[in-house]
Order: sequence, then structure tokens, then C-alpha cells
Amino acid sequence: MLGALVALLAVAMAVAVLAGAVAIAPGDVLAALAGRSAGPEATIIRELRLPRVLAAAVVGAALAAAGALLQGLLRNPLADPFVTGTSAGATLAAVSALAVGAPALAVPAAAFGGALAAVWVVWRLARVGGAPTVVTVLLAGVVLTAFSGALVTLLLTASDRLALHLRATLGWLQGGVAVIDQGELAAAALFVAVGLVAAVALAPRLDAFAFGEETAATLGIDVGRVTAATLAATALLAGAAVALAGLVGFVGLVVPHALRGIVGASHRRLVLAAVPAGAATLVIADLGARTLLAPAELPAGVITGLVGAPFFLALLVRSRRIAA
Repeated sequence: MLGALVALLAVAMAVAVLAGAVAIAPGDVLAALAGRSAGPEATIIRELRLPRVLAAAVVGAALAAAGALLQGLLRNPLADPFVTGTSAGATLAAVSALAVGAPALAVPAAAFGGALAAVWVVWRLARVGGAPTVVTVLLAGVVLTAFSGALVTLLLTASDRLALHLRATLGWLQGGVAVIDQGELAAAALFVAVGLVAAVALAPRLDAFAFGEETAATLGIDVGRVTAATLAATALLAGAAVALAGLVGFVGLVVPHALRGIVGASHRRLVLAAVPAGAATLVIADLGARTLLAPAELPAGVITGLVGAPFFLALLVRSRRIAA
């Protein structure tokens, strides 16, 4: 299964580089990638398409892995960075950094801090009055997302620096994958790599959370330390994803949930499978966003929202029926 997912990712990335609003012959694409041409087609391939495809793969892998971690920690198939407000907190911090003129390399760090603060707030709110439930997690995420959205709107209106690039900023907020500074892509990829290593290391410990924190503690798991480390890894992954692509919803919800019935309940296998699956999912979504209304472009978040929102509602209805 892992080999098949990696092959799917390779095919998706190859197709995404070959296809676009401007038709370029496959031979010219290969020549541009090999550095044997210097015309406008080479510029499109090397400076626009390839960085965008790489960014989509990095963002998709980060969101899918973060979703797998959150679902295991919260024992909740409806958890993901978008629904729980983690992405909203990262977005607020990233926009704040842009508003004060922070360098591009500082944006992923700011987004990580915002995501970490958001996930801590949601976790604390969800535990008020007892163990966290589906309803409390969702309500806390909705409240935090609404509050962060209001502050982001205030910053967009009040900041002259953001107003000069309002259209680009709004496209980014809607989940648009666009790489202007390749140094930012490299920095975000480094954050994601560290987060993925942490996710794979933490995944086996999350298996002990399946029957509750008390059971995990009796099995020798340091619940507090594992919880804190998992939330930090989730924030690192979500923050890096937001820095590159803004608010891309539902990838972290749909991909781990779809894979769980195939790879089983082991979180290590789930995280390892979620990385190429999430990357391929967002690469395909971004390809659709670039080509469906060409030459106009849609944000990739529109595609993932159209697919993920009905999936989320179906999961919510199913969980309510099971609870009843």
C-alpha cells in the first residue's frame, strides 16, 4: 500500500508539472527540468509550476499527518487542523507577521507559534467540565476560528502593507498554493520534515490512547508529555502548511479517515501512509484548481472544501447515529 501511494504521488506530480493553463510539450518540459532550455516555457516550468507542485505536496503531507495525530490523540475521527481551529490560529499569526513586515523566512515560525497557541486553547476549552468530546472540540474550534477570522479581517483593513497586496493575500487565505519566495518553501519544508519525524516517533504511543488516557497511563505512557509533544508536532505541521498555502481545509480530515480502513488502526502505519496520500491529494486538487477554469485559477482550498465538506457532514451524522 505504501509503495502504491508513493507511485500515485509520483504520477500526480508528473502530471501536475506537465499540465497547466499554458500548453507546453512534454519534451520542452523535460528540457526545462534538465536545464537545457531558457525560454519562457522554461521559466513557467522551473519558477512557477515546479515550486507550486512541490509546495502542494509539502502542504498535503503536513495536513494529512497532522490530522492523523489529532484524530489519534482526541480519539475523534472528526478532528483535523482546519476543523479544530489550529489552522486559523496559524493564519492569524502568519498574517500578523506579514502586517509588521517580517521577512519571508519568519512566517513559518510565526505560523507555528499561532498554531501551537490555538491547539492549546482548543484542548483546554474542550476539557472544561470533563473529558473532551466531539461536540466540545468542534465548538471550541468554531469559536477560535471565528475569533481568528475577525482579527484577520481587522488586520487586512488596518494594515497598509497588506492592503497593497490584498488580492494575493485573500487568495492565500482561501487556500491558494503559490510560492513567491523559494526560500520560504525551503523553510516550510524543513519545518514539515521535523514535524513528520516527530509524528512517526509519537505514533506508536497514540495507540495506547485508543481506550482512554487512564488506560494509556497504566501501560506506561507519560500522558502529559505525549499529549504536549503531539500537540507541538501538530502545530509545527499545520503552521508550515498555513505559511505556504493559507487555509486549506479537510485534507487532514478526509485522508487519515479514508486510510484507516485500509492500513488498520496502527498510528505508525497510518502516519506513514498519510504522508504520500495527503501530498497526492493536494497536488491533484491544485491541478484541478489551475485547469478547471483556465486561464483563471481557483484556490486549491475551494476544491478541497467542495469535496471535504460533504464528507465531514456525513461523518458527523454517522457519529451522532452511533452515539444515539
